[in-house]
Amino acid sequence: MNSFNIHDIATFLAIVDCGSLTQAAERIGLSKSIVSKRLKRLEEMLGVALLHRSTRGVTATAHGQAFHARASAILQELEAAAEEITERNENLCGSLRIAAPVTFGTMYLGKLLFPFIAKHPRLDVDIHLDDRVEDIIQERYDLAIRISNDPGLSLKARPLGLCRRVVVCSPSYAERKDTTALFDDLFVHEFIGYSNIANSQLWGFLPQNDQNRSHNIHSRFTSNNGEMGRDAAIAGLGLSVMPLFIVAEALRNGQLINAMPHIELAPIPIYAVYPPTRYISKKVRLVIDHLCHELGSNPPWEQDLPCQVITPYSAQPFNDEKQIEPIVTV
Repeated sequence: MNSFNIHDIATFLAIVDCGSLTQAAERIGLSKSIVSKRLKRLEEMLGVALLHRSTRGVTATAHGQAFHARASAILQELEAAAEEITERNENLCGSLRIAAPVTFGTMYLGKLLFPFIAKHPRLDVDIHLDDRVEDIIQERYDLAIRISNDPGLSLKARPLGLCRRVVVCSPSYAERKDTTALFDDLFVHEFIGYSNIANSQLWGFLPQNDQNRSHNIHSRFTSNNGEMGRDAAIAGLGLSVMPLFIVAEALRNGQLINAMPHIELAPIPIYAVYPPTRYISKKVRLVIDHLCHELGSNPPWEQDLPCQVITPYSAQPFNDEKQIEPIVTV
């Protein structure tokens, strides 16, 4: 019996995971014709059809599903074995796929990871930014960054730090509206919403009485992007609850002010999540250690932030048993 080509098997796994030969080719950096040849060679070797092909993409046949499950587990074990052998080697190698939210990724994650990547020239890193919650097992990510109370019950999670929140507005808005009496009459104010979170969650910390109910708040402007929400607040369009990492620089330079300096909002955990495999690869473990060091008790966006802008967080240090509300992904 002829020996199997491990590259053909890995290509087949990528096709099934992507649901498309074209997307699989893009993921592994090969032409579509080479991907197609590898698939054909593997099917000829096995003597069965592994995929159903249609105009909408490809799906695994019954044989393909069974082979995918076994082959995927075997390749993971091979990767783990290689990691164990190279454990004593300080230089990481291979590939590392990371998923992260868009704004956090563009503003901080890249800058935090670039020195780590430069330190390991044999390590290829692929960072995918998307505000939707990725299925990191199905999409074959090594880890993902999530800013949320719920990192995913089916995943392993390690807390990296805390994402503090603050209610902000522009100085011009504060002059136009009386923010000192915010709790007395919410509805004289204008609000900026985040479409991935209901207002009842976003503004759930406000007093709940007959006049002021967070679920009755109407957002004058809404966006699904944190940076656009920040810019709307700078433009004077209203009050906004924002993650501190998005608005810290605008608070420093006076474009925004803390509209509720006497209110301390519960922060949101920042997690690194990864598949619940038996063995955690050295590259995943070390990149998480690096991010923990960078994002722990003094994250970069809070450094040199004047105390009159936002007071130090008074709660106990974060641990992964603590539940904080609401759920946010930005």
